[in-house]
Amino acid sequence: MEEHTRSGRRAALRKVLPAVVAAGIGVAGFAVPAHGNEPGPAAATGIRQAAAATGIRQAAAADGRQASAAADFPTWGTRWVVHAGPDINSPAVGMINKTAAGQDRITADYQVDTGHRVCQGSACSTYMAHLTGPVTGFLTVVAVDVPQDRLPGIPVHGDGGRPQPGGSRQEMLNRAATWLTANDGAQVPYSQAQVWKDGYRQDCSGYASMALGLPTPGSNTVGLATDRGITRPISLDELKPGDLLIDASGDHNNRHVVIFEKWNNDTHSSYTAYEQRGGHGTDHRTLTYGLPGGDAEFTPYRPVMFGD
Repeated sequence: MEEHTRSGRRAALRKVLPAVVAAGIGVAGFAVPAHGNEPGPAAATGIRQAAAATGIRQAAAADGRQASAAADFPTWGTRWVVHAGPDINSPAVGMINKTAAGQDRITADYQVDTGHRVCQGSACSTYMAHLTGPVTGFLTVVAVDVPQDRLPGIPVHGDGGRPQPGGSRQEMLNRAATWLTANDGAQVPYSQAQVWKDGYRQDCSGYASMALGLPTPGSNTVGLATDRGITRPISLDELKPGDLLIDASGDHNNRHVVIFEKWNNDTHSSYTAYEQRGGHGTDHRTLTYGLPGGDAEFTPYRPVMFGD
């Protein structure tokens, strides 16, 4: 799509879409992961023109492995949802929610080609930007006040939205913790058949997939262990926060996966983990799976998104 055509469509959309969204009217062809409330077309149009005229400011930002470009951009509406992963169905971790369009400037260090087209009216994008401020998480590029389908000058991570090297271990653990209270203050119940409000299956592998930010409804336990685009095997001594311990043998009633958080002592005789378990739901407790004297069927794996 040519940039001048895209810019015109988006500018026109901003004059009519907010009223439709505010009224709660469903419009065929709209895929709206977050709502933009437009206070007036002049402000958004001026911001877009200023952004196009002045460009973007570049800075250095580290992602744990290497320096990557970072830049800030204005948004064009309010109430934009920031997601935990590069998927509009992943859990919300915050909101860009100033009182007028353009008052929020987001800072992004990379963007993901999700492979899934998201539209607001005729403005569409397959990209989600990884924000470093004012909220850390992922925002659809449709929310950003640029005429392009993706952010100019920002590195692109592809592979259909799969988390890329350089992802944060703490962000993963933060996502895991959300299910402890997501059910009106209680844990998400366990189910191999149902999916939770965020689109992820309510079993152990769906839970781990949610924490990793994988596409909904999540991989299964065998996939988490065998897909080298998701994990690789490691030794027990290598375990770090966010790594997985997986029992991929047996049938669906016997397989299991837990998320390692920390060792409980210097002798490494137990650890604390996040877990989605039958008969209870989401849990955060001491385990010995995979350790000497524990369940030997469990093998440690490292999500490749961490890049180490």
